[in-house]
Amino acid sequence: MLLRSYSLAILFFVIATPAYTQQHTISGYIMDADTGEKLIGANVSISGTASGTTSNDFGFFSITPSTDSLKLEISYVGYESQEIALLLDQDTSLNISLQSSAQLTTVEVTSDRVERIEENVQMSRIDVPVDQIKKIPALLGEVDVIKAIQLLPGVQSGGEGQTGIYVRGGSPDQNLILLDGVPVYSISHLGGLFSVFNADAIKNVNLIKGGFPARFGGRLSSVLQVSMKDGNNQTFKGEGSIGIITSKLTLEGPINRGKTSFIVSGRRTYLDLFAKPVAKSAARQDGSEIKPKLHFYDLNAKVNHTFNDRHRLYLSAYSGADVFYTNVKEENTDFGGGLDWGNWISAARWNWKIAPKVFSNTTLIFSDYKFNAGVEYTEYFGNETSNYKSKYLSGIRDFGFKWDLDWIPSPTHYLRFGAGMTNHKYNPGALTFKASDFDFTLDTIIGTAASQSQEYYLYAEDEVDLGRLKLNMGVHASAFNVENTFYHSVQPRISARYALRNRLSLKGSFNTMTQYINLLTTEALSLPTDLWVPSTDQVLPQRAWQVALGAAKSYQNLEVSLEAYYKKMDNVVSLRPGSNFLFGLDNKWEQKITQGSAETYGAEFLLQKKSGKTTGWLGYTLSWNQRKFDDINGGHTFPFRYDRRHDLSIVINHDFNDRISLSGSWVYGTGNAVSLPFEKFHLAESHNGLLSNRYEIQQFEAKNSFRMSDYHRLDLGIQFSKKKKRHTRIWSFGAYNTYFHNNPYFIYSSQEYEWDPVREMGINKTIFKEVSIIPIIVPYISYGFKF
Repeated sequence: MLLRSYSLAILFFVIATPAYTQQHTISGYIMDADTGEKLIGANVSISGTASGTTSNDFGFFSITPSTDSLKLEISYVGYESQEIALLLDQDTSLNISLQSSAQLTTVEVTSDRVERIEENVQMSRIDVPVDQIKKIPALLGEVDVIKAIQLLPGVQSGGEGQTGIYVRGGSPDQNLILLDGVPVYSISHLGGLFSVFNADAIKNVNLIKGGFPARFGGRLSSVLQVSMKDGNNQTFKGEGSIGIITSKLTLEGPINRGKTSFIVSGRRTYLDLFAKPVAKSAARQDGSEIKPKLHFYDLNAKVNHTFNDRHRLYLSAYSGADVFYTNVKEENTDFGGGLDWGNWISAARWNWKIAPKVFSNTTLIFSDYKFNAGVEYTEYFGNETSNYKSKYLSGIRDFGFKWDLDWIPSPTHYLRFGAGMTNHKYNPGALTFKASDFDFTLDTIIGTAASQSQEYYLYAEDEVDLGRLKLNMGVHASAFNVENTFYHSVQPRISARYALRNRLSLKGSFNTMTQYINLLTTEALSLPTDLWVPSTDQVLPQRAWQVALGAAKSYQNLEVSLEAYYKKMDNVVSLRPGSNFLFGLDNKWEQKITQGSAETYGAEFLLQKKSGKTTGWLGYTLSWNQRKFDDINGGHTFPFRYDRRHDLSIVINHDFNDRISLSGSWVYGTGNAVSLPFEKFHLAESHNGLLSNRYEIQQFEAKNSFRMSDYHRLDLGIQFSKKKKRHTRIWSFGAYNTYFHNNPYFIYSSQEYEWDPVREMGINKTIFKEVSIIPIIVPYISYGFKF
């Protein structure tokens, strides 16, 4: 059915396009002059008119002017703008190369022709230049895309040092995180301290929090698009760094200059390199042998080839994992155990310029997330051996197909169509246990059987320019088949922009979303043992609708936006009180969860500067986030754990010159909501007049009725760059939590003895104490290089 739709659509556009060819069309690609990297969202406009367009995710643009004689203006943030005079007598293909402002030594590049925030119909979207992300000071100096996203308005972190993101009241599983168009199911290393995205391999990052275009679906709260670099197709380049905890190396260059390029980027921790000698030395003193494995790694690779001006092929892959394993050998025993988890992601994308106004992209996707834990014990008795082995495995695997088509019949219409299908395979947890002891052998499997589901979607959208009024209208239709259950959903989307005077515009959006897969987790911490499971006949799909209103204005290279939003979510998932899913080993996991509703609303303010010597942003969020479940809190509404009334972030990067840059970030947030007992009493059983089996009962008020202390932190960093004969070296210094603030991570209760002068006796008083996992300043240093 998809292939038939694909063929008919192509035939329709090839036949229909000549009806619009009374004027000639200019189409082509916009790229970086030095690297050949395609530029996403570059602005293309016709001088003296309001007509314009932007390049798509592959750098392609198409525009049909109303006159044959014109000046074409091309601009992109951080690049020198170009003007091209044209006299059209036929359709024209242009490949336009822009010079990066980083290569210009005498001119600071600014341009009024760059598409301004008030011109774009899309609202609730934020683009963060990767160069800014690389300069933001981070924990242990490890540049982190997700930590930078957490500093944006409407986005919250899960806690100190965590990479989870909570967008406009949503949960981590409600974020569609895409790496080159492929879903990423686990974004954390070291339990959440670092993310899986290596900034050296990344070209573009953008976040959509609302007003979702029809081409996106499958999640309720956000879409985070991360695009890998294509690889320099002009010259061989490299960069890397050596830090406190990791080292990185990126190599890129042409295979066939101008046509085929590659990029390979790797990152690895070396904690185990230092830990191994210490551990082995200590073990030898006890007469044993130890082999520890303690590290995480990321590997990105991409190859792209241009066959001709109409056909391009991209192959990309990512592999990353955390490995924690130890093997201990003693005289008569051998013990080994540990765990590892990680992602394997790959994509094959084919670009086809069907006609000057029609662009197609076909993608094959593969995403595999696995968590493994195992232990093995062997004991030797002369010639006899006993062995015990267990292994736990869980994960989710996707195979999918996507087809997207852009049709630009005129400067006032930009149409997009597409379809896709994904086969999900779930492994919610299985434990293999083997034992052999002399004449006894046991081999068994405990846990939930693997299951599969199929998810389908179709979409259509049109961006219409009516002068002052600009609209993006579309519909996303999806279906989900799991075992003998079938769900479907039709989700309308609309966004509008109305231009006022003085570069000010009003914006509004409405969208509905449906999500068919769920993450079983706790509110407290995202762990690799969290399980992905499908909607079933007992677990309904999550659904949401969101409305937003706002205003946007730009002044030179400053962008200002103010938005208010309201979002209602139904069928959100939570564990029942006192339940756990026992690593998925219980086949009745559906009976241990409950579904309810969520309501979140608030306002967001963003002041952003993307170019110039000083860049950064100021973001503020005022929000309310409440949830309601029949089986939790007596059916009454309660604040979500990450309901934060106020959230403020300030990020500043300043280049004093081409050698020295200073950066800093300060964050403040209302403390997390927590549940604490307000009274306790004791019960005891009586047997023959004697008290026994004494129990302590704690009484709680409403769920999450207490607040932890407010969170705030200042990070500072400075970079020193120097161009050498054959390379550029970069020294980075900085500090995380520079004023030693004890930000709370969790709360525990303890008993303290206290003398009561009134009753003239000693009593045990319950004290609640907050614990910080990073109560001190954490300095960092790293050495980077480029060649």
